Amino acid sequence: MEWTSILAIYALFWVVSAFVLLPFGVQTHDEAGVEKVPGQADSAPANFRPGLIAKRASLLAALLTVAYVLNYAFGWIEAEDLIFWGPTAS
Repeated sequence: MEWTSILAIYALFWVVSAFVLLPFGVQTHDEAGVEKVPGQADSAPANFRPGLIAKRASLLAALLTVAYVLNYAFGWIEAEDLIFWGPTAS
């Protein structure tokens, strides 16, 4: 596998990981006991930390990319293993 392919797979895993990790650890102003700004949405986060989310997404994406590349190299799970119903080879 080319290194550019691995980089592209890492980037895809990073974006998905960032979106998956967004809701974890975030509190609203009511939950955190912080005063709201007039006109602010009730669901606005009080402690949004994009740097922490980026670090967590980077770690998760790295782990997923390593697992993907190892599976590609050793063939642990192949496309045929993912067919759960339908015609079977006789």
